[in-house]
Amino acid sequence: MPEARVVLYVAILAMSSPFFLGHKFSVAGAQRTDPSEVNALRIIRSKLIDPMKKLDMWNSGDPCRSNWTGIFCDAVSNDRYLHIREFQLLKLNLSGSLAAELGLLSHLQILDVMWNNISGSIPKEIGNIASLRLLLLNGNQLSGYLPEEIGYLPNLDRLQIDENQISGPIPKSFANLSRIKHLHMNNNSLSGQIPPELSRLPILFHFLLDNNNLSGYLPPEISEMPNLKILQLDNNNFSGSSIPASYGNIKTLRKLSLRNCSLEGTIPDLSGIPQLGYLDLSWNQLKGPIPSNKLSSSITTIDLSHNFLNGTIPSNFSGLPNLQLLDFRNNSLSNMPDSFDPPANVTVLLYANPVCEKSTRVDMAQFCRPQFVDQAYGNLELSPTECSPCPTDRDYEYNPLSPIPCSCAVPVGVGFRLKSPGISNFHPYINDFEIDLTSLLNLFLYQLYIDRYIWEIGPRLNMHLKLFPSNTSLFNISEVLRLRRILSGWEITLSDVFGPYELLNFTSGSYDIPDGTTSGLSKGAIAGLLVGVVAGATALSVAVTILIIRRRSRYRMISKRHSLSQFSIKIDGVKCFTFKEMLVATNNFSDSTQVGQGGYGKVFKGILADGTPVAIKRAYEGSLQGSKEFCTEIELLSRVHHRNLVSLVGYCDELDEQMLVYEFMPNGTLRDHLSANSVAPLDFSVRLHIALGASKCILYLHTEADPPIFHRDIKASNILLDSKFNAKLADFGLSRLAPVPDNEGTIPDYVSTLVKGTPGYLDPEYFLTHKLTDKSDVYSLGVVFLELLTGMRPISHGKNIVREVSMACRAGMTPVIDKNMGSYSPECINKFASLALKCCEDQPDARPSMSEVVAELENIRRMMPEADAAPSESMVTSPSKLAESSSAFSGMDNPFISSDTSGTNNVDSGSLASTTVNPR
Repeated sequence: MPEARVVLYVAILAMSSPFFLGHKFSVAGAQRTDPSEVNALRIIRSKLIDPMKKLDMWNSGDPCRSNWTGIFCDAVSNDRYLHIREFQLLKLNLSGSLAAELGLLSHLQILDVMWNNISGSIPKEIGNIASLRLLLLNGNQLSGYLPEEIGYLPNLDRLQIDENQISGPIPKSFANLSRIKHLHMNNNSLSGQIPPELSRLPILFHFLLDNNNLSGYLPPEISEMPNLKILQLDNNNFSGSSIPASYGNIKTLRKLSLRNCSLEGTIPDLSGIPQLGYLDLSWNQLKGPIPSNKLSSSITTIDLSHNFLNGTIPSNFSGLPNLQLLDFRNNSLSNMPDSFDPPANVTVLLYANPVCEKSTRVDMAQFCRPQFVDQAYGNLELSPTECSPCPTDRDYEYNPLSPIPCSCAVPVGVGFRLKSPGISNFHPYINDFEIDLTSLLNLFLYQLYIDRYIWEIGPRLNMHLKLFPSNTSLFNISEVLRLRRILSGWEITLSDVFGPYELLNFTSGSYDIPDGTTSGLSKGAIAGLLVGVVAGATALSVAVTILIIRRRSRYRMISKRHSLSQFSIKIDGVKCFTFKEMLVATNNFSDSTQVGQGGYGKVFKGILADGTPVAIKRAYEGSLQGSKEFCTEIELLSRVHHRNLVSLVGYCDELDEQMLVYEFMPNGTLRDHLSANSVAPLDFSVRLHIALGASKCILYLHTEADPPIFHRDIKASNILLDSKFNAKLADFGLSRLAPVPDNEGTIPDYVSTLVKGTPGYLDPEYFLTHKLTDKSDVYSLGVVFLELLTGMRPISHGKNIVREVSMACRAGMTPVIDKNMGSYSPECINKFASLALKCCEDQPDARPSMSEVVAELENIRRMMPEADAAPSESMVTSPSKLAESSSAFSGMDNPFISSDTSGTNNVDSGSLASTTVNPR
């Protein structure tokens, strides 16, 4: 019985006592939910489609007393009934529609159905809920017009309808929302004029209307909003309108973003905005000079690109202390004063301006060439390899920031997005963000770990956070609930530089609290419940603790002793070696035989009794962290066979040792031969040969393996090369089986799984949605193709290979070809580059299938001169030359472990989900 369930069991025992029940009723002051609200909930449920059965609890019992998913209650009146206070159904894969009966929940304060697939219109009856504070409908498929009735909600603080399909005008009645602070209506199909009446909103902070079909003129009256901080209207069509001069008088404004709005005229004087931090007026039809008035010292970003601006670049722009980005591309600027001298950490983009051709300044080249501003992965760290592995009975992992070395704990995962940040580069602000958020959440700084972040179109900053318990391995349940309540109830406000945030998900994992589905009573009622729980549980606490310890200890012993016992006898064609055989093969695992090391363990070159050379991957002593990967790799490699797949010779599972034994690959990894220090550089024919071999293997895994397999960690260091430079794909520890047909015979399009893989190779769609598909492998393979083409690493010095090559192609430049590749056919190179970039398209549907990839590579090979169509004899014999200078594996990263020589680390958003395979 897991610990959380033991505690829950104890709580149930305690709550069953007469003392507890009496105390509960005396605090709550009510015995059941208002019958009218119960009936309303049942009708609301009937309108929703729940494929994941998240709302099954709604079929019986009392909503407030039977833990109905997402329902929070309170005793808010004197009628002796409990009333629905919060309706929170965040990201439960619900579809259907919203029922008009929502309007009968007359005491509701929070209505949250974010990130589902709900369609239909917004019921006008919601306008009857006078107590409503948060109306959160974003991330659905809602359509129709905005109800006028919403404009008469007297207590509404936040309205989020973004990322839907809502059309029609913005109701003028919204000007009555006297307590509204956040109007997030971006990414819809709203049309017509922005009502000037909205200028009456007294405390509006954030006004987000970007990506709609709004037209007409920009109302000058917006400047009358006394507390406006963000005005974001990008990608609308205010054709013929200019930027009102009055916008320069919005004293509270922090961000003004009017990108691609068909605006005309000149740029007004904005020097009167004392705290302006972000200005984006790009992709308009603005003319005239750039105003030379000094802007706020707080400004980080000035984007005036793609206009018709002329004249001189103001010299005082280079002296702004917090500046990160100056983007003046595609204008008619003709002069740069000698006094213009921006710091090295400021990105200045000037190309496609006359000044780039006329200026005689020697430093002009750095401003006039296309530059890449990295917007990919962020703070990624490797778990310390010198620490003992974490336990596996829960989703334990290292807290990289813990003051206690090698501290293992179970974190809470938080999907978190900054919707309108006032910065272009997050890295200098990471520390400020961590201090800001932890103080608001009442956590220590070391409890927050930014696992990864990525910039999205908007620009918006999507990040995955991990919240670790303090000086213990587990949060208590009340702390998990507290953190979720604060984040989902928008009870915190970040510093203005970060702008508004949104909660994408809250993953409580091992704490047995499903995402977004906790229900219960108010804090006052819960306080009474807790008193009863404590009183009833005290006598059992010692016994429970002993039970937990015994069960955990027993589980660990069983896990260690029987990691393979259930299926080892069923594995065909794979030898089970004894530990003694491994000792003999490696000369007692002497240092001279070690050829690699990674997070799982060490790799040794061994010689078996029959003289066969092998590579032996040995897990660290007592390691349980790799048990799932150990089992997964044996199961998969024992039943799939292909000439371009590394062969598993056997394994050892004895005396708490776990080892995998592979065929030895004398030419090491592909990554080694693409490095600047490679002894024998690869010509194009060999690179194409390697690309084709790897592709055929992946095609086999996707289409011929039964069931099909998604590799999930394709990269240059997992492509091994034999003596003839045939590619062989390795390392299946992260692999997942493809979806299988459901009861109706339908095959799902993806596997939903925690993100694992290597930065630079990760499919962006999988990274953001956790949906693993065959096209995720295609993306990773495309990155390998780009490495073959350029010799570059996937991520190096803040630059991403996909964006670098893509930008070079768009600018009409030949991609940066690896100078070590020798002669090649330009036509073949161009086709290979085009194929690589197609594989790396952001949208999976735009990528080719593996069969199409193989067909195109075969076509390129046929185009090559016959003499170049196969690896040269010198390349085939090069291993001997390589051996003359060093051991075949000397100085290499472990070619059989998920590690990368590029200095990037594996992304791991949780423990590997268990993959069950029926060996055939």
